[in-house]
Amino acid sequence: MDERDWTVLQTLYKEKNITNAAHALYISQPALTNRLKAMEKQFGVRIVNRGRRGIQFTPQGEYLVKSAQEMLWHIQKIKETVLNMEDKHSGILRLGVSTFFTDYKLPGLLKLFKAQYPEIEFKVTTGLSSQITHLMHNQEVHISFVKGDHRWNDQKKLLFEESICIASKEAIDIRRLPTLPRIDYQTDSLLKNDVDNWWAENYSQPPLVSINVDKADTCKKMVANGLGYAIMPTMILNDLDNIHRIEIKTKKGEKIIRKTWMFYHKQSLELNIVKAFVEFVDGIDLQSIS
Repeated sequence: MDERDWTVLQTLYKEKNITNAAHALYISQPALTNRLKAMEKQFGVRIVNRGRRGIQFTPQGEYLVKSAQEMLWHIQKIKETVLNMEDKHSGILRLGVSTFFTDYKLPGLLKLFKAQYPEIEFKVTTGLSSQITHLMHNQEVHISFVKGDHRWNDQKKLLFEESICIASKEAIDIRRLPTLPRIDYQTDSLLKNDVDNWWAENYSQPPLVSINVDKADTCKKMVANGLGYAIMPTMILNDLDNIHRIEIKTKKGEKIIRKTWMFYHKQSLELNIVKAFVEFVDGIDLQSIS
C-alpha cells in the first residue's frame, strides 16, 4: 500500500460511489476498480460490497479507511520533517480558515507572505469556525483562523475584535425590529447563540425572517439592496457606504464582541514554514489588509 492507495480508500469512503470517486481522483473508473481489487488481493479480504445504491464498506474496509487517515497523516509528517531538515523555507503550509477571513483577509495576507517566502505553497481549507477548529484539533492543518471563542488549549493569538450590529439600508426604529423583514445567513453556532440571547432579552416575539442565505457576503448584498436588515459583525460592512449600523448591547450596556483568533500547536513551530508564518502574522497589521 502506498500513499495513493490510502488516498483512494479515503476518497471512495467519502463518495460511496466508484464513478464519483474516480472523478475526484482524476483517474478512470476501470483504473480505480483495478486498484481496489489489488488492495483486496494484498490483504486477502473484501473491502467493499457493491449494490444498486452504490458501495458499502465491509468491517475490514472500515478498519482500512480509519487506518488510511492515520497513514496519510504520518506520511505528511515525514515529508515535512525531511524538508525541515534542509533548514529552508519550502513546503506546503496547511491553513484552516473561517469563511469571513477567507473572503476579506486571506488573499492579501498570502500575497504579502508569498512575496517574502516564494517557495512556500499553501493548502487552504475553508468553512465555519467550528469546523476549522475541529481540523485543528485533529492536526489536519498547521494554522487556523477562526472567529469566536472556540475551545483551544494550545497556542493562540488574538488578531482583532469587532462589535455586532444591526445593519440596514434605511434608518430603523430598533423597537419595531420584530415587525421588520430580517435577512439571516449561515453562521457559526457561537455567534448565532449570542444574537439569539440578545433577541430573547429584548423582544417577546420571534424575528420576521424573510430571507435565508448561505453566506454573510450574500446577506450583506441583500441588505445593501434594501431587502431587509441583518445582524452581523461590523467588519463585514467596512466596504459599504450609506449603511445604517446600530451596535447591539447586553442589558448591562456592554457591546457584544466577536473575536478573531489564530490557533496553532506549539510543537508545530519546529517546522520552519509554520514558524515563519506565525512570526509574519505577528509583525503585520491585519486590520489594514483588504
